[in-house]
Amino acid sequence: MNTVATLPPLAPPRPQTVLVIASLAWSLVNFRLDLMRRMRRHGHRILAAAPDFDTSTETALRAEGIEPLSLPMDRTGLNPWSDLQTLRSLRRMLRDRRPDLVLPYTMKPIIYGCLAARLEGDLRCCPLFTGLGYAFCDPSPSGKRRMVRGVSIALHRIATRNTRLAFYYNPAEARDLRRFRLVPAHARLVAIPGSGVDTDRFHPTPLPKGLPAFLFVGRMLHSKGVDDLVAAARQLLAEGHRFRLDLVGPRDSNPDAVSDATLRAWQSAGITYHGATRDVRPHLQACHVFVLPTRLREGVPRTILEAMACGRPVITSDAPGCGETVVDGEAGLVVPMGDVAALAAAMRRFLQNPALVERMGAQARARVLAHHDVHHVNRLLLTQLGLEPEAAPQPVEVPSWA
Repeated sequence: MNTVATLPPLAPPRPQTVLVIASLAWSLVNFRLDLMRRMRRHGHRILAAAPDFDTSTETALRAEGIEPLSLPMDRTGLNPWSDLQTLRSLRRMLRDRRPDLVLPYTMKPIIYGCLAARLEGDLRCCPLFTGLGYAFCDPSPSGKRRMVRGVSIALHRIATRNTRLAFYYNPAEARDLRRFRLVPAHARLVAIPGSGVDTDRFHPTPLPKGLPAFLFVGRMLHSKGVDDLVAAARQLLAEGHRFRLDLVGPRDSNPDAVSDATLRAWQSAGITYHGATRDVRPHLQACHVFVLPTRLREGVPRTILEAMACGRPVITSDAPGCGETVVDGEAGLVVPMGDVAALAAAMRRFLQNPALVERMGAQARARVLAHHDVHHVNRLLLTQLGLEPEAAPQPVEVPSWA
C-alpha cells in the first residue's frame, strides 16, 4: 500500500511596488493589462507610466487598482532635450515612489527607465525587449539609420550597465543583445514567447461568406511591408482574382510612415483603409487570411497571435519573430522579406485552395493554445521576476516500505 506525502504550500512572495513603463499609454491596456492584473492578484502595488493618457485608458487602469502616471516622452523623435525631460521625469517618479522593481518595455522606456533606476540608487530594473525595431532591421545601415543605431547602442550600454535580468522574445533578438552588448555580459537573458494572447477573448468564429478577404493590422509604416502587400494585391487583381484587402492601423509620426497621399491612392485602387481601432476582433472575424509581410524586427507580433487565436491562417515574412511563430506550412505561409512575387504566390495559393484556410486556421489556433496563451506567458514572467511562487510540485507517492 502506498501513501501520498503532502508537501507544504509555497510561501507567496512579499508584496512589492512595481513600476511598468511604456511608450504609449494605450499599450498598457492592450498589451499588459492581464500581466498587471496577475501582479495585483498576488498583492503587488502597480504603477503604470506612459505618455499620451486619455480618459478611457486611465479609467481602465484605475478600475483594476493600477495607478496611471503621466510621463513626457516623444517615442519616435530624436530631440535630446525632449529625451532629457523624459529622464528627469522618470528620476523624479522613482525618487517619489521608490518602487521595488522597474519593468520597462520598448526602446525609449528601456533606455531611460534603466538609466533612471541606475541614477536613483541602482533600483532593480528588468527590461523586456519586445523587438529591436527600426534601428536594427537593416544589417548594413547607412545615413540616418546608421546614426540612430549607433546612438541607440551607446545609450543601451550606459543605461543597462547594472542590469542583472532581461527578457527577450526570439533568438535573433538574444543574439543581437549579446552581439551589440545592449545588456552587460553578466545579465541573465530569459526567453518569453511574446506578450501572449487571451485565447478566450480571441476565439475562432466561422469564416465569412463572400469574397476572400486578406487583412493587414499594424502601424502604417513602409517597414511593416504594407507596400509589398499592396503591390502583391495589385498583381493578383491584374491576373483576374477577386478578393478584398483591408488595412487596419494608425498613421504614425515615424520617419518610415506611409504618407496620407499614398494611403489615398491605395484606397482609390480599391484597397480599404479602416484607420486605427482599439478592438481588432471584428476585423479578424471578417477576414479569411491575416497578412503581415514585415521587414522589421518584430519580437513576436501580437497581431499574428491574435489572428492565430481566432483560427485564421497567417502569411508573414521570415523576419525574426514572425516565421518562427507561424512555421511555414503549419499555421500559415512564410515568405522572404521584401519578395513581392513570393507574397503574391502565397496569397494566390489560398485563393486557389480555399480548404487551406480552414485547415491552417485550425493549426494556428492549436499552436497558440500550446505556446502563446497569455496566462502561460505571464506566469513565466512573474515567476522569473520573483513576483509569483513557482508552481507547487505534485504530491509524491511514498511506498509503504520506505
